[in-house]
Amino acid sequence: MATFFERNAFVHTLLIFALFFSGGVESLGINYGQVANNLPPPEQVLELLKSYRITKARIYDTNPQILTAFANSGVDLIVTVENEVLSNLMDPQQALQWVGTHIRPYFPATRITGIAVGNELYTGGDTTLMANVVHAMTAIHAALVQLGLDSYIHVSTPSSLAVLAESYPPSAGSFRPELAGVMPQILQFLASTKSPFWINAYPYFAYKDEPNNISLDYVLFNPNVGMVDPYTKLHYDNMLYAQVDAVIFALARMGFGGLEVRVSETGWPSKGDLNEIGATVQNAAVYNRNILKRQLVNEGTPLRPSSRLEVYLFALFNEDLKPGPTSERNYGLFQPDETMVYNVGLSALSATSTSTMSYGSVSLTSSASSQVIKP
Repeated sequence: MATFFERNAFVHTLLIFALFFSGGVESLGINYGQVANNLPPPEQVLELLKSYRITKARIYDTNPQILTAFANSGVDLIVTVENEVLSNLMDPQQALQWVGTHIRPYFPATRITGIAVGNELYTGGDTTLMANVVHAMTAIHAALVQLGLDSYIHVSTPSSLAVLAESYPPSAGSFRPELAGVMPQILQFLASTKSPFWINAYPYFAYKDEPNNISLDYVLFNPNVGMVDPYTKLHYDNMLYAQVDAVIFALARMGFGGLEVRVSETGWPSKGDLNEIGATVQNAAVYNRNILKRQLVNEGTPLRPSSRLEVYLFALFNEDLKPGPTSERNYGLFQPDETMVYNVGLSALSATSTSTMSYGSVSLTSSASSQVIKP
């Protein structure tokens, strides 16, 4: 007899199937990390993505094999300037050379839509990188302008949620005081280039640290009483949306409430060490499945309900060479052999039969409001 968990997984899969063929879905964003020694080649990864109708991906470098393999695939790709080379690109000529070598030869055949300059620089403790990132972003954007690519490719930098000094309630959202010098420069750049603010947000970490004080259902998007922000009176039934709205309020406090906020990473580990409470296959499946379910109806956050939130799940594969606790190597939807770690409601298209049912994934494209939010 099917368990309650299995029955619900089946129901959600049918929902995804119905919405896909009604034209309501388009693509799931996924982070394609490569810190492993057993991953399939990029050509094979592309076929995996296409079989699940995933047409948005983010990589953590500008791997030429991936950029070549993804040509004419229809997959939108965000590439990354690695932290260790970022400082070199402050120089306009170096930035122009980098774009000319790592971007221009592949575009437009490979649909590069964004460049992430570094990753989580403001919580890494490297003050030099923090000071350099806005100069590198400016130089890279100028190179894109010079090459006529700026209207196709945006430039941003993903931040950890730890950039916030306060995130609860969401209306109290504010950046850490030590970022008061550099953060306005970044935000001004994003506003002037109409680029999004990227945030890596993991409700899992909050639950792991305080499992006795935080409702598991609240962080997993399951039915729960939620919380009401005492100042805005907005109701939140999940932590991810509360975290995103806290970022929006933090932006508004610096005068940039009109910026679009996108989630560059979120996910849940399917395995962890003994002290990593909540890191289970079932919780990971529920978290990611419920995100898909919310995005199927183009849902926005309570603060921006009419603006669909763009989300990239972390990650495509379990990556066996990632350092740190066990959870770090177990965020993937897939094993390196391309078998599912768990089913979030996506079933591959049949390559041999047109009569086989196919299940789509969700469109997480955002068209954020330009309104200025006043805390």
